Amino acid sequence: QVQLVESGGGLVQPGGSLRLSCAASGSISSINVMGWYRQAPGKQRELVARITSGGITNYADSVKGRFTISRDNAKNMVLLQMTSLKAEDTAVYYCNADIIGGGGGSFSLRNYWGQGTQVTVSS
Repeated sequence: QVQLVESGGGLVQPGGSLRLSCAASGSISSINVMGWYRQAPGKQRELVARITSGGITNYADSVKGRFTISRDNAKNMVLLQMTSLKAEDTAVYYCNADIIGGGGGSFSLRNYWGQGTQVTVSS
């Protein structure tokens, strides 16, 4: 069973920083794209940033220059460093990954989501 577990959310003042972490565990053969999405109350889930296994990144325009995504392939982890946080960054942040996993000689590519971690930016 493959799962993604996030950590690092919390309450921070405007202008502050937070770092989110996501670790993939289970029977994993390889991980392709890893990313972070967020969903604010009353809004649709949106892409924040994603990174390929080769390190190519892309970001939502709203976070460019403030957020940095990185990954540790050896540890099956993806990180999101968030700086200069704004009230509009408040949301539940979800880790997402395309993972080839399985076992018993049978592997398949699936998309996985973490359970989400709350980020609140408020004074």
